[in-house]
Amino acid sequence: MGKARRKLFCELSPFTYNLSVLKCRTNRRVKDILKREPFAKEISASSLEVEVFVHASMIRRKLGGVDQTLQENKATNLKLSTPKVSGILIKPGEVFSFWRLVGSCKAKDGYKDGLIISRGKTSKGIGGGMCQFSNLIHWLILHSPLDIVEHHHHDALDLFPDFNRKIPFGTGTSIFYNYIDYRFKNNTDNTFQLVVYTDDEYLHGELRAERDIDFRYEIVADDEKFTREDDDVYRNGNVYREIYEKGTDKLIKRELIRVNHARVLYDTKDLEIINK
Repeated sequence: MGKARRKLFCELSPFTYNLSVLKCRTNRRVKDILKREPFAKEISASSLEVEVFVHASMIRRKLGGVDQTLQENKATNLKLSTPKVSGILIKPGEVFSFWRLVGSCKAKDGYKDGLIISRGKTSKGIGGGMCQFSNLIHWLILHSPLDIVEHHHHDALDLFPDFNRKIPFGTGTSIFYNYIDYRFKNNTDNTFQLVVYTDDEYLHGELRAERDIDFRYEIVADDEKFTREDDDVYRNGNVYREIYEKGTDKLIKRELIRVNHARVLYDTKDLEIINK
């Protein structure tokens, strides 16, 4: 038998875990103070004139083996958090930080247990569902000239089978208050704005701008396949961002933004699998 992996300090007990989280959160606050980034903080009740990109994602999704109560709770959590972001202006030179706007999700503020992903497994936790919120924002930003400066993935795991998938696998985000954040910076001379809200079925998002932009953006998946490697099945594929000149539709740039090699954690009997 192989030698057992030595536990990390944060894995020794609930106390050491909470202590590690506190350390990480403190480090994040100190770094932000020292860096002195100009964070976006002005919220406008009026929407900017130009619609850059819009998207809506279904709130209650059918996920195998997941308690649907967690999906209902997620709807509550999103309804509480979206007003904290909606209308935010991201002016030239400013940085958008998801957690600086949303803040800590606490039960005393009405947040409920929702689905979370921790250490490669699904679980539940207060405020669960915020990943869908940051996923939506990330998808909007990919269709813009804004620069993503902090983005974390879900550790190369394919947790659920596709259900009405509309965007390529691998374009999601992983967040955890406050040190695993989603951030982007406005390095243009244009002002942008996020408008987000929920209804009974969907989480809606709009990226707006003061002036029109010169390019349009498409996110495409290529060479997607499932492979068997030893005793595991992996989801593979590449995700590209294509940039086109408006008016001429000329392809200006095609950039690789994600290489997927994610271990599949659900039943693979209905998948077409290639043996490596």
